[in-house]
Amino acid sequence: METLEFIIYPDGRVQEKVTGIVGASCAEVTAAIEAELGVVLTQEKTSEYFTQANHQSDTATAQVGFSNW
Repeated sequence: METLEFIIYPDGRVQEKVTGIVGASCAEVTAAIEAELGVVLTQEKTSEYFTQANHQSDTATAQVGFSNW
């Protein structure tokens, strides 16, 4: 499940936490929100950021071999 959590502090700072999004695509998801919130002071990348998504191919490769018997 993809979640975005925001904590708004009394001094106006906003902490954003993204979970459930694998790889750098979290930056795409949050870019518009961050642009509206203001200046980003720091970013900490989680292990999910460095995880690569698994992609399965729909094609199969068949090898046909003939015996020399």
